[in-house]
Amino acid sequence: MTQEPLGVAVVGAGYWGPNLVRNFQASERFRLRWLCDLDVDRAQRVLGGYSTVQATSDYTAVLADPSVAAVAVATPAGTHLDIALAALRAGKHVLVEKPLAATYADGMRLVDEAEERGLILMCDHTYCYTPAVGRIRELVRSGELGEIHFVDSVRINLGLVQKDIDVLWDLAPHDLSILDFILPDHVEPVAVAAHGADPIGAGQACVAYLTLQLSTGAIAHVHVNWLSPTKVRTTMVGGAKRTLIWDDLNPLQRVAIYDRGVDLAAPQEIGADERRQMLVSYRSGTWSPPRSVRRKRCAAWSTSSPTRSRTSGRR
Repeated sequence: MTQEPLGVAVVGAGYWGPNLVRNFQASERFRLRWLCDLDVDRAQRVLGGYSTVQATSDYTAVLADPSVAAVAVATPAGTHLDIALAALRAGKHVLVEKPLAATYADGMRLVDEAEERGLILMCDHTYCYTPAVGRIRELVRSGELGEIHFVDSVRINLGLVQKDIDVLWDLAPHDLSILDFILPDHVEPVAVAAHGADPIGAGQACVAYLTLQLSTGAIAHVHVNWLSPTKVRTTMVGGAKRTLIWDDLNPLQRVAIYDRGVDLAAPQEIGADERRQMLVSYRSGTWSPPRSVRRKRCAAWSTSSPTRSRTSGRR
């Protein structure tokens, strides 16, 4: 028996809403009924001139439509609670773009409401459905990388500075959902620390660092930033056997595995001669001369020949 397409409505026609509209319309399993936005003209532009989907600013009309079984919410995070709560109370399944809510307490209110009514409440952690992250999960959970020692993630770009949430609530949910998805079930966070800064006076942190101590002794670190002039999306997963690097902005090689690392021998495995050799330490680093020395060198270079000044002035 052929299942009827699920009637859905999208709320929010701004940054991410058009992506939901496009994907719902491309799937045979869904029938997009409404696109709701405070700016009806914007909603109509997203739908196009020939669409039969209704555009409206009246959310109550959307919830009153019996053909709508589910609502997808792509509005600012501060509005997620009220919009999703109203949909659940109207008997609709709800998909919410990250973050689920602006606070933990608001998120728990939505979870409790959905459980009481037997409805599906889902947060759209989109990266967990990508082939790259699926492959990373396989490699981690199969033991291909060995015991995980560390995870380091960088998610930085210029903007979009949000009005109602800080950079951690805006970007870090991606990394936390990926961590929860790829790590084995027995690996759990036991401690967390977060530090943020607002150097531009935006009213909330625009640069932040998040550190999680894992139950195995490993550590996970996340750097999120709205102020970076360049966009970076990289995650490094270091294991006892191999290290994996995921560069989501590299279409040619998103996932690379390096068979490099550090092996630690047990004391009983090391002979007396080798133990003596291990007393020798090795140091590697970079040295930069004091500013006063650099000034003298620059003055000397500026009085030298043109050829030398072009080739010797390393910075």
